[in-house]
Formats: sequence, structure tokens, C-alpha cells
Amino acid sequence: MLTYNPATSSSSKGESLRDTVLTIAAIGADMMVVRHVDDGVPMKVADWTGLAVINGGDGRNEHPTQALLDAVTLSRRFQSLQGLRAGIIGDIAHSRVAGSLFHVLPRLGVELTLIAPDIWLPDATPHETATDLDGVISDLDIVYLLRVQTERGGRITDSYIGNFQLDGPRLARMRQDAVILHPGPMNRGVEISDDVAESSRSLVTEQVRNGVPTRMAVLRAIGSPS
Repeated sequence: MLTYNPATSSSSKGESLRDTVLTIAAIGADMMVVRHVDDGVPMKVADWTGLAVINGGDGRNEHPTQALLDAVTLSRRFQSLQGLRAGIIGDIAHSRVAGSLFHVLPRLGVELTLIAPDIWLPDATPHETATDLDGVISDLDIVYLLRVQTERGGRITDSYIGNFQLDGPRLARMRQDAVILHPGPMNRGVEISDDVAESSRSLVTEQVRNGVPTRMAVLRAIGSPS
């Protein structure tokens, strides 16, 4: 396994991304895991090299393995996901995790409600949207929280915290068997309060735990001959 660090590589001396990945391929890589700040880079790398490429997160586009481990986590908690309702709450516009959840959860029968201020909701979506968390919190089986991604232009305001933070009173209004997910890192005191983060409803630790075998399975599937 070769770990590539841009800060100590030839890219810091002006080498293009294309030349960098072609060099790695020439060394003898069989596959690549690519994480990049720009949308679409993993697809470009696959086109340039002809190798199997796993998207480790690209810009604001997608994060497929996160959505897969979330599906594993939910499947281990619920007997069936068919007909469950999930609320994705927060900075949806800047979230690559949300981009992959849009694909995975509906395929498993989960109905999505996107909950955020208007500026963070998609312009066009087949899913239900809401700007009032309190109006839908008691209808959700799955509460999926997203952090405000300040590095991509999101702004944390007192108004956002007051209207969209999952805190103790909102937790008390959730369905008895409803669960909480978060892709991490959690910003306590912003999208989630301390008591909710520590509650038995939170599956965050299970998500992290399931990430290892899920990604091992992806590597094995991609690396196996067809």
C-alpha cells in the first residue's frame, strides 16, 4: 500500500494531478482510493489510469463508502428499512455525504425529508423538503445530522443553532425507536448538543465501527477478478 501526501510529493513542486496519478499507476498500483477537494476527480483519475478507483469523497459531490456504512449501521438496527422516514438535517448544499445518501437510502425503501434553511436545500429534488425541524421531528425514524461545512462556504449562526440543533427537548419529541446518525466530525453545541451526542439513540460510534469492515468489503469487491 502506498500513501500519497501532496505536501511532500512532486505536486508541491508543480507536477500536475494527471502526471502524479500516472506515476503512481506506473509504480504498479492495482487500484486507488482518491479523496479530493474538487468534484469529479476520482472519475478523471479512473479515465487517466484505467485503474479501479474508489471515491473517498470528492468536493461537494459524493462520499459513497460513508453512505454504505450508514446503510450497514441502519440494517443492523432495524429489521427492515422499507417505509422508514429519514430526515437529513443541516448543510445539505455543501455535503458530499448527502449526495450519496440520496442514492443509497431510497434504494433500501427509506423515504427522505431534507431539512435545512432554504439556502442549503437543493434547487430541484424528488425528495420532500422542510425548513422547520420542529414540524417534522416527531415523524422521523432516522435523524441524520450534518455539520456546517465552513470550509466550503457554510456559516454558523445563532439562528441556525436555535432552529436546527438536535437538543434534549427535540430528542424527547422523537419517536421512541428513532435513531441518530452523523458522519463526523460532530460539532457539539452546533448541530447536536452534548446530551444528545451521548444518548443511547446515537449510532455514531456504531457508524465508525462499521466503517472498517464495510470499506474492507469494498476493497475486496473491487480487487477481485471479474
